[in-house]
Amino acid sequence: MLHNDLLRQLRYALKFNNLDVIHVFSLMDYDITKAELDHLLKKEDEEGFVSCRDRTFSAFLDGLIIKNRGKQEGREPQLLTGKKRLSNNDILRKLRIALQLRDDQILEVLALAGFTMSKSELSALFRKPDHRNYQKCGDQLLRNFVRGLGYQSHPNQKQRPEDNVHPCWKK
Repeated sequence: MLHNDLLRQLRYALKFNNLDVIHVFSLMDYDITKAELDHLLKKEDEEGFVSCRDRTFSAFLDGLIIKNRGKQEGREPQLLTGKKRLSNNDILRKLRIALQLRDDQILEVLALAGFTMSKSELSALFRKPDHRNYQKCGDQLLRNFVRGLGYQSHPNQKQRPEDNVHPCWKK
C-alpha cells in the first residue's frame, strides 16, 4: 500500500489540516514545506505526485506519537536510516502507540470497516518477526484499519459495508 494513500487517509481520519501535518513532521525535526506536502497528498495519477518514502512516513508516525504521548525522557527520536524498510506491521504498531489503542479498541475500529479478526490473530501482528507465531500485516488489513479510524472520527459520513448489501439480504 502506498504511504501517500495512508498519509492522506490518516490526515482525514485524524481531522488534520496541512498545517497540523507539517507540525507533526516538525516534532521529529523533519522539515517539510506546504508545497512538498501537497505533492505527497496527491493521488498517484495526478500531476505533481511525489512518492512518500519510508523515512518520510516513519517521521510522520513518530511525530504523531510525540504529539499524542509526548517525548520520551532521555531518548532522542531517530529517523529511519539506511535501507531499513517500514513494514505494514511497523505502521500498525506505531499507530497503535500513537492513538493509545488496546486490542479490543483496534478490533472495534476494524469492525467499523467490516473487517473481523480474533484477538490472537491481532496479537500475532505485534510479535517480533522472528517469533514463530508472527504474522505479516497485509495491505487490506491496514487499509481497513485506517478506513475504520475515518468512520470513527466522521460517523455522519460513514458508509458502512452493510449499507452496500442488497436489500433482500438485510435482516
